[in-house]
Parts: sequence; structure tokens; C-alpha cells
Amino acid sequence: MNVLFLEIDSDRNWALASIGPAYIGAYIRQQGHEASLLRVPLDETAVSLLEKINKKKPDVLALSLTSRQWLRAREIVRDLRKKINIPVIAGGLQATYDPETVITSVGFDYVCLGEGEEAMAELLGFLERGEKILPNSIQNIWVRGGPKPSVRPPFPSLDSLPFMARDLLDEQEGVVHICTQRGCPFPCSYCAAASTLELYEGSEYGRRRSCQNVIDELSDIKKNGSLSFVIFEDDTFTIDRKWIREFCRQYRVEIGVGFSLNARVETMTLEMIEELAEAGCQYIVYGVESGSYSVRKNIMNRPVTNERFLEVFNWSKRFGIHIIANFMLGVPGEHKQDVDMTLDFIKQLEPDDFSFSIFYPFPGTALFRLCLDKGYLPKNYLDLPANHRRSILNLPDLTQEDIAEYYGRFTEAREKNYLRQYGNLLNYETQRLAINGIKECAALG
Repeated sequence: MNVLFLEIDSDRNWALASIGPAYIGAYIRQQGHEASLLRVPLDETAVSLLEKINKKKPDVLALSLTSRQWLRAREIVRDLRKKINIPVIAGGLQATYDPETVITSVGFDYVCLGEGEEAMAELLGFLERGEKILPNSIQNIWVRGGPKPSVRPPFPSLDSLPFMARDLLDEQEGVVHICTQRGCPFPCSYCAAASTLELYEGSEYGRRRSCQNVIDELSDIKKNGSLSFVIFEDDTFTIDRKWIREFCRQYRVEIGVGFSLNARVETMTLEMIEELAEAGCQYIVYGVESGSYSVRKNIMNRPVTNERFLEVFNWSKRFGIHIIANFMLGVPGEHKQDVDMTLDFIKQLEPDDFSFSIFYPFPGTALFRLCLDKGYLPKNYLDLPANHRRSILNLPDLTQEDIAEYYGRFTEAREKNYLRQYGNLLNYETQRLAINGIKECAALG
């Protein structure tokens, strides 16, 4: 079977392609199937897209979708269905946490909940044999018109999975992206990690590859292609101190190129930061989210103090690691004084750069359920884009006009932060784009 993955650009005409297809593509190739990627840029017309698809002659169209990609993907699949009649399957965060919306949308035949390697291979086997796929005949696969399926246990050993199919990632300039684990133990209310644990209730979802397996993948890339920088995509790379120590020892000797990672200050020690720096860590992305301890503790379920952030940021600076901090505004329950505290905290932290986004309630998160229960979501919320530049919520304490004004103030604060370090804005846009590349899979659901 020939599977064509469509990568739907939603904000700009290039971003890292979805990680899921790179894993699934490698896995189904082992089963004798074919996999390829077709990027759908923002200016793609329906006619030209159809021509490209027909040239590929796929047996199945597959899409891995975040909430940001969903609205455009829905329109594309609806238009394609008028012209072609091949199976279409959706997976990824949107499909996993809002499967009812996806499976009832025009053009989608199947939805994959959760991990897709084994489920996709089983589905292709049915299709290749010409067998009718009855509801609940394949775990994780929701068949259009049928009931929600049961979910199979997580893939037991990540080391036994093939390395990602790099040709399905559309990486550039030798910058490669690596995942060392699946699952996150932290219950942040704005993240769907807790819902993943609920989806796999009774199973151990959190798993990590061995250090050797990660090093082997990077060594293979280094041997057979270009390797200039490594971006570790894990939500929290620094969970296991013993694993980190072994990784740093091996990476420094066998790989030796710069890398970036995502971390939480709760997991960091001075010794760990020193080891990471010596191994080649150049950037750490820290999720701060708010300068208000009350917002972090009572709304975001992140009870970590401002003092701890300051301590860990100072440690990172001491060893020459560049710091990127993530913030959000417009969170339910947040007040103006809380947003002011965030702006003040940015000045105290003095990160090398920071990102900021207007809160969007992603399906599968605790804050999405709160917004739904409180009536903060407008009736047409399913048709509104998740673009992080404008709030869709009707909040009692922050109006949409308030949030838009603060967005401007955050923009100004970021420019001032750059001026503080570099003295001019000539290279500000270049620096911003480079850092955005490091934060690409920050990207939120």
C-alpha cells in the first residue's frame, strides 16, 4: 500500500513536518508498505494539490493534525473528497483529543487515537487484503459511522521502533529533531499530557529510549548525512538525572554538535546544567508561562516559585547556556495585575529571548473543560482558528481588547529585551526566526 502523508501548513510556508508520520512511515515501511510526504503550503490551490496527489498515486491519504492545522485540513479534505475516492485517515493531537469532530467531518474515513504505528500497519493490512473494516475491529482506529474504538496498550519498547524516516520530516541545513521519550508525568492544566494518561488508563504510557539507542540514531545521521545541530523535542528532557548523566557522557564523545532541549526548572540541578553545557547544550527552553505564582499554582497546576526560576536561570547563564522562556496571556482566571506581573518578571529573568502567545484552550486539556463548563467559549468556537495571536474566549476578568493591548506590550518587551543584549534591531528578525526554529515543536497542540 502506498501512503501519502499530507503536511498542512497553517501559519507559514515552512515548519518542521509532524513527528508522527516520520515514526509511522518508518514502521509501515518495515511491513512492506510505501510512505511519502507532500507539504501543502498556504498558497496551494485545490487544482494544483490534486495534480500533485494524483502523480503520487496513493492508496491512502494520511494527516497528522494539531488544533492549529485542523480548520485548514478540514477544508482541504472536504474539497479533495469531491474529486478522489481513496481512504483518508487523521491522527495526531486533534484527532486523539477531539475525535468526534474529526470523524464526523466530510471526507474522513478513519481516525487514529493515540499511538499509530501498529494501528496503521493493521489498517493497511485490511485494506490491502480488501477486507471490510468493521467498527472496533482495529484498536485505536475509529471507523466512520461506528462507535469509538478501544485503545491498545502503548508500544512496549521504544528501542524496538525503527528510527524516524527523515525524508518525511523535511528537515533543513543539517538541523535534526529527536524524540527520546513519550509521555509526560506533569499535570499542567493547559497541556493534554494528563488526558493521554487517561486514554491509556491501566497502562504505563511514559517510556524512554535508552541512551545508546538515541546515540545510535544520531551516529547514523552523522555518518550518512549532514548533522549540524540537534533539537530534542521532548516536553521535558531533564526528567531522569541518571539518564541525563549517561547521555551527556556519550553525546560529548560520540556526537559533539550543539543541541537544544526543553526543561522544567523543578527538574534542574546545578550539576546537571554543568553536565549539559559540557556536552554541548547551547539552548534551553524553559516554560515559565506566568509571572504570577498564584496563576501558575491555582490555574496552571504548576506550583513552582519565582525564586526557583531565578535560581535556575542564573545557573544556566553561569555555564553559557542561552535561555528561551515561554509565556502565555489571556488564561481563564487571570487578571490584569497578573499579566503585569508577567511583564515585570521577564525583566527580572532577563532571558536571551522569549516567546509569548495568547492562550487557546486545546481539546483534551483541563482548561478546555473549564472554559466549556464556564461558558467562556463562543458558540462557534469549533470554527475559530487556534492562532495564538487573538483570544477567542469571553472572559470575565480580561476582555479581548485588554488581551490585544497586552499582546502589543509583550511585543514591545521582546524588542527591548533584544536591544538590551545586542544594542540594535538590525538582526532582530533573523534572530527571532532562528530561535523560532528551536522552539518549533513547542509548539502546542
